[in-house]
Amino acid sequence: MHKRVHARGVLLLVLVASAGALALAFAMFRGSGPSSAAASSHREAPVISEDPTADNTDVYAFVSPDRPDSVTIVADYIPLEEPAGGPNFAKFGDDVLYALKVDNDGDGEEDITYEFRFKTQVLNPDTFLYNTGPITSLSDPDWNVRQTYSVRRVERGGKKHSEMLGEDLTTPPLNIGPRATPAYDSLAAMAIHDLPGGIKVFAGQRDDPFFVDLGSVFDLAGLRPFNPFHIIPLPAMAGVDGVGGFNTHTIAIQVPSVQLRTFSQPTIGIYASASRQKETVIRKDGTRNAHGPQIQVSRLGNPLVNEVVIPLGQKDGWNASDPADDSQFVSRYTEPEVTRLENALYPILDDAPETGRGDLVAVLLTGVPTLNFTGETKADLVRLNTSIPPTAPAGAGDRLGLLGGDLAGFPNGRRLEDDVTDIELRAFACGYGPVAGPIIESFGFCGGNANRTPNNLLGDGVDHNDKPFTTTFPYVSSPHQGYEHTHH
Repeated sequence: MHKRVHARGVLLLVLVASAGALALAFAMFRGSGPSSAAASSHREAPVISEDPTADNTDVYAFVSPDRPDSVTIVADYIPLEEPAGGPNFAKFGDDVLYALKVDNDGDGEEDITYEFRFKTQVLNPDTFLYNTGPITSLSDPDWNVRQTYSVRRVERGGKKHSEMLGEDLTTPPLNIGPRATPAYDSLAAMAIHDLPGGIKVFAGQRDDPFFVDLGSVFDLAGLRPFNPFHIIPLPAMAGVDGVGGFNTHTIAIQVPSVQLRTFSQPTIGIYASASRQKETVIRKDGTRNAHGPQIQVSRLGNPLVNEVVIPLGQKDGWNASDPADDSQFVSRYTEPEVTRLENALYPILDDAPETGRGDLVAVLLTGVPTLNFTGETKADLVRLNTSIPPTAPAGAGDRLGLLGGDLAGFPNGRRLEDDVTDIELRAFACGYGPVAGPIIESFGFCGGNANRTPNNLLGDGVDHNDKPFTTTFPYVSSPHQGYEHTHH
């Protein structure tokens, strides 16, 4: 049977059956619409929610607390990863091109890209087991399903320059349990690799560092501490971390700042992506045949943007475009739906302006003047001023970042401890607080009042991650163990 399917900028699943074979093809068809289709983060857009291996959940970028002459970039993939999800545990995709991208001249286009490609090896295909005994080293023969990867640096310019930084780098095994991985932390430490030029890299399973009350937020924008003030009131409660107890797959790289920034511009913009070849055929024996150019299927910069700023009908279109083209979505920032919901659902709030929100354009699309401004090009990037030193050891910065007076925190970069949910809830409500409020007001934003109350107290009640972060690279906490873990 042969079926011809036409689509415009949409990721399709096509089942093709013939006399001697059954194949599942992941096909990307181009039309007159955007040149690629993509989606991103914790199941926040329709297309990528069906492809978790390529789903970029979060991006972090910060000046390394214990090595302030370097920048650490962390990109997480595979949302809500169940630690006990065997025997075919989650892993990086061998057919996915993962990339961390840096814009250092303010045009919204990546100037430096770090590409990661993975390869899976199965030592014994005649067993269903991930491991056949305790895994005590990265070369242990009892580790049956293992992954290695390569890292390549690509520079944009008149003539694109590409350099292989490392090959056959080892990921750690998954944190399965006290029998399978009795000394997991030592195995993970072995998987931190040094690359030329003072670069460190890690790729493997970690605890999901994002923290947010997903259950309440998606119940008609509920915030448990503010439950009594919702138009459908409930008793006030402490927040519940909906991501607690789940893992993710982390790619982390630490690079000397001078290799990322230009001499005249200390602020860089960062985003991450995942790409697949245009067509992939999966045969019934599990082997894959991929053809055609790489097509981006996920991109992510600032947290929660595609989730709550971009509406359903534009989510895949947003991801189909490059950050440099984000000006087409500016009205979603200047007339934000989140602000309208906050005003309507919580009568206790001092209503924030629902139009003319240039403050959100500055915070999320151009950078804030005197802090991390990169120019007039509007692009969804995590903007990090590399000249601002760390203000605290890893994991110990003020969780409210700029709103708490900590210039080294979000929206200047994004640290693991930054409570981006509370920060953005307050920003959308013009509740920037006593420190950031006057800065926002000085630009004429928020109708002259950027410290509205009780808007400046908004929050989901989840103020920190369910596990403490580590003090050294890669900083993301060890993954939850499959044998013993709980959610929330």
